[in-house]
Amino acid sequence: MSKDFILPDIGEGIVECEIVEWLVAEGDSVKEDQPICDVMTDKALVQIPAVHDGVISKLYYAKGDIAKVHAPLFAMDVDGEAPTQSEEVQAPATPTEASSEAGEHLEDFILPDIGEGIVECEIVEWLVSEGDEIVEDQAVCDVMTDKALVQIPAKYTGKVEKLYYQKGDIAAVHSPLFQMSIAGQSAEPDVSSAVVKAQTNAATKPSQKSATSANSSKQLNKKAVASPAVRRKARELDVDLTQVPGSGKNGRIYKQDIEDFLNETPSQTASQQAAPKAAEPVSTVASSGGSRVEPIKGIKAAMAKQMVASVSTIPHFTFCDEIDLTKLIAMRSELKEQYKQQGVKLTMMPFFIKALSLAIKQFPVLNSQVNDDCSELTYFDDHNIGMAVDSKIGLLVPNIKSCQSKSIVDVANEVTRLTEAARDGRVSPDDLKGGTISISNIGAIGGTIATPIINKPEVAIVALGKLQHLPRFDAQGNVVSAAIMQVSWSGDHRVIDGGTIARFNNLWKSYLEDPAKMMMAMS
Repeated sequence: MSKDFILPDIGEGIVECEIVEWLVAEGDSVKEDQPICDVMTDKALVQIPAVHDGVISKLYYAKGDIAKVHAPLFAMDVDGEAPTQSEEVQAPATPTEASSEAGEHLEDFILPDIGEGIVECEIVEWLVSEGDEIVEDQAVCDVMTDKALVQIPAKYTGKVEKLYYQKGDIAAVHSPLFQMSIAGQSAEPDVSSAVVKAQTNAATKPSQKSATSANSSKQLNKKAVASPAVRRKARELDVDLTQVPGSGKNGRIYKQDIEDFLNETPSQTASQQAAPKAAEPVSTVASSGGSRVEPIKGIKAAMAKQMVASVSTIPHFTFCDEIDLTKLIAMRSELKEQYKQQGVKLTMMPFFIKALSLAIKQFPVLNSQVNDDCSELTYFDDHNIGMAVDSKIGLLVPNIKSCQSKSIVDVANEVTRLTEAARDGRVSPDDLKGGTISISNIGAIGGTIATPIINKPEVAIVALGKLQHLPRFDAQGNVVSAAIMQVSWSGDHRVIDGGTIARFNNLWKSYLEDPAKMMMAMS
């Protein structure tokens, strides 16, 4: 019995797509989840898999046609329902193929969920190579999400057979990341191997050919056929894909084709270009006024979206003040060496964070969040105070959980742990989630006053300026040197008014200017 495969929803708002390439032909036997065709939407290249085992009986579209969502894409005779003659003819091929792969058990490592809402990640670095022996829980690669750098460990002990991505590629969650032969397991047919072969066959063929045969088999198409990752690389290298010969089926272009195109000798390049252009003299004058384009991705892309959402939906207002930290600095200097011997790094930040938590107890609105239509306000018992860290992968804002129940030493240890992790780009997703208010220490780099953008959905953020020793009058009217820091608050004017943030700042300031008062408030 022939059954139609209905093209499903393949993206929000997408109603049609172009058939880029059929990976099977009419009469072919296919397995469940085996890729059937590549289709191009206005957003990405998508691979359509089979949902049953069976034989392809009809392809309803030709390559280049536009297929409609919710319309039949192809028809197939499903195994177990109505065997056809073509199935009987091709059935013996299946056990033969399985037997040829006997002697080892291959298994794909499927990239798991690595964070809430994360659907893809960038391969930053492979820590193993094909052919390497690895053990369970050994780090295999570093991947970059839009939130953090994550290390992927091996699930089993065995040997790495295949890496499905190169450094810099974008890997999708729930797709194969690498393949390995598992130690201590007997051979058994791998049903998913057909899917892997369909996805990687074309990519492995160019590496198996000699340079001469590869060049002779390349095809130049007026309409470039390439995956989104290849197109992205072409944009980064400023390469016109219509000028790149593809070594894949029907002229499909791979990353290696781009590299070969860029590495061609001048004589080869000249033969593919117009004669007048080839005759141009080579300039010996150094070029000037050039430019380069870099994609915004990972942490920077996530921060860009977050900041735009914050500024466009939250009415910000700014409040500035100065704090005299002379007494606090003196107290820290007395305690610094003592706690250093205990392994505690006592910076100024733990005092700022703990004082902030003490002030929040009297002004809980600063530790709240408002819903999108500003009809409800949620107050949080836990003071999860975030601190912005300038890491090697961009700005990260990990937060210290439950500051209201931590001592200054506990906060100091958390500050050290999160700062070191953030600078390496290895903050866990849990440390980045659940923040209720934030501190940005711009003074560590320079500057006195800022207008920080609220870390949505929080309602307030404070920026600390650099510490300056400035002349001030004491209680007797004498000019003294004081350690002054400018602070800049940004508040959500839907929730906080100027008077509230001024009174809150005054309380926070009093704890920092008089450490004894802060210690008494902690009791």
